[in-house]
Amino acid sequence: MPGHRAVDVTGPPVEGQDEILTPGALAFVASLQREFGARRDDLLAARRVRRDEVARKGRLDFLTETAHVRDSEWMVAPAPTDLVDRRVEMTGPTDRKMAINALNSGARVWLADLEDASTPHWHNVIGGQVNLRDAIRGSLSFASPEGRLYELRTDQRLATIVVRPRGWHLDERHLVVDGRPAVGGLVDFGLYFFHNALELLDRGSGPYFYLPKTESHVEARLWNDVFTFAQQALQIPYGTVRATVLIETIPAALEMEEILYELRDHASGLNAGRWDYLFSVIKYFRDAGPEFVLPDRASVPMTTPFMRAYAELLVQTCHKRGALAIGGMSAFIPSRRDEEVNARAFDQVRRDKEREAGQGFDGSWVAHPDLVPVCRAVFDEVLGDRPNQLRVLREDVDVDAEDLLDFRSAGGAITRDGLRTNIEVGLLYLESWLGGNGAVAIHNLMEDAATAEICRSQIWQWVHNRSLLEDGSPVTAALVRELTAEQLATFRAETEDFGSRQFETAARVFEEVALADEFVDFLTLPAYEAVSE
Repeated sequence: MPGHRAVDVTGPPVEGQDEILTPGALAFVASLQREFGARRDDLLAARRVRRDEVARKGRLDFLTETAHVRDSEWMVAPAPTDLVDRRVEMTGPTDRKMAINALNSGARVWLADLEDASTPHWHNVIGGQVNLRDAIRGSLSFASPEGRLYELRTDQRLATIVVRPRGWHLDERHLVVDGRPAVGGLVDFGLYFFHNALELLDRGSGPYFYLPKTESHVEARLWNDVFTFAQQALQIPYGTVRATVLIETIPAALEMEEILYELRDHASGLNAGRWDYLFSVIKYFRDAGPEFVLPDRASVPMTTPFMRAYAELLVQTCHKRGALAIGGMSAFIPSRRDEEVNARAFDQVRRDKEREAGQGFDGSWVAHPDLVPVCRAVFDEVLGDRPNQLRVLREDVDVDAEDLLDFRSAGGAITRDGLRTNIEVGLLYLESWLGGNGAVAIHNLMEDAATAEICRSQIWQWVHNRSLLEDGSPVTAALVRELTAEQLATFRAETEDFGSRQFETAARVFEEVALADEFVDFLTLPAYEAVSE
């Protein structure tokens, strides 16, 4: 294109990249970056301005300037055939083995995660695109080192693929357009859309996406404009793209109708992203005063009043506008070696999904194939022969801003065990993330970046608010460093390959994001700088 520099690919060679980073694909991603990159930058700046204002006021509310959207009559576009029934969704990264297991799991949808469950190492970024391309064309297979062959089943319906690109805050340093790193979400979306949109349509599906970390309807408008531009560029019918927005930030919870409205021709639903939502609550009100300090994260389940209000408002909003409401993650994972752990995981997931089905959700997430039948059985019982619960309008729900901000309703306490757990989980997760694995099994829970964010943001909030532990002692930076050193010593004693792992780097990054004077918006930003490729 005249006047523009060539697109520079600076990442190391990755198997299959020549089939993904074609001249046409790179030109398409570059066009997205040139058209929308500056708007993304402006929206990130607007996030900071809004957050600072909320911190000063200690208050968020529904927007007065968009009341007309909430008060008017409109509906989102009807869901495409393969997104009408979403009673069970399996989530996970896009490596070949996990992709095959998810697609074969019996779930209706596979959330193919290029975001929180995937470290943005260049080989993950490109390898994920290779695997998605092969999955769509039915050619995905994997041979394990032990000689076991994994292939896509041909005797059952495979899960519908819904891709989650990176959030607006992350750049892709290995793909440079006009001298600047491209927006990570535009890279993920652009490569997937360019290579697969027409193929998906030919196979009776479509390019479907989960949109993470959205904080406002203006950010949703940007995604809608990206979809419109991409469809026009590749001569794909308007409205082909469908997006489910994760409501996983506290400001977005107060703009759910507006977000659906901006995406109404491309929207298919909203999801209750509970773990990131808790992180957002802590981040947004981290310095607003002691009344905004939350207890141990284990003390804040979805039955907590302010979390229940968020979930029920989401269902009401979706069904009022004809969109599906998808429940959150049950992170419990079974153990095939410990029947007691296995039984506990099944029971926890069953009760979690019964709560969501009873609230009117149309489906929900699980993190392991063995839990798909558990979730499906719960929703089968509620749905009967219907594909969803759109008829359940939840007109009984009456939630205002005060309900969503009633953080005192959490009760609970800040305990030394809770602090230790935050440090342990944060370090274990970061060490794995730095090594390239963003979905990590810790204490029979499948953790992703959202959990680590809660761990470190809680510590930051407790330290900076001079919070007291249950025993009356204060949470200080010195105490956090002391417990971190103890945890590292435990890892060193218990981990045979400690010297070749990245625990020391993980501890440095964790202390940076948990104890810095200025709160770091996302731990993946300094962690990304620490990865070796």
